[in-house]
Amino acid sequence: MSLAGLKRLTRERDLDEHCELCQAAIPEVHRHLFDPSRRDLLCACDSCGLLFSAKADTKYRLVPREIADLDQFRMSDELWNELMVPVNMAFFHYSTPMGKIVAYYPSPAGPTESLLPLDSWAQLVQDNPVLATLEPDVQALLVNRTGSDYRYYIAPIDECYKLVGLIRSQWRGLSGGTEVWRAITTFFESLKARSSVRA
Repeated sequence: MSLAGLKRLTRERDLDEHCELCQAAIPEVHRHLFDPSRRDLLCACDSCGLLFSAKADTKYRLVPREIADLDQFRMSDELWNELMVPVNMAFFHYSTPMGKIVAYYPSPAGPTESLLPLDSWAQLVQDNPVLATLEPDVQALLVNRTGSDYRYYIAPIDECYKLVGLIRSQWRGLSGGTEVWRAITTFFESLKARSSVRA
């Protein structure tokens, strides 16, 4: 994703923020459109958002707002290791331009793609059929295994990139520093507070 796009998700709101399609003024809470080919997010007013659907065959896809806390999610440590993600936080979604499930993890340099063994993902879907409902490009499995309480969410793609932008902008030194980890904790607390529970 572009650096400008990441900054848009993490900056303090400008008083004159506008829809990136029609330039109409938009409120602090607004819709996003996702361009799968460029992995870029655009801020949109409600009217422009209505022109697109998450399932439509258009250049932009409307990002859904729903967040699901997968309370009964099943993933063993062995299967997590088979997915070959080098850190304990990542998101997985189906990319229509690439024609496959892709995995990204947040890093100080931005979103980093991880190689994903397809048979391991197939096993994960078999163990958790809810993953078959992910809308291509705009919904992701967001995994947080950084503490003792592992959490799994179906999250809109803009929330995943918001986390990436947060880490990229606040990471300091080798370990990140206390500020970024405090911000990560706050991010996931907010995500949980806004989510519905799904088995």
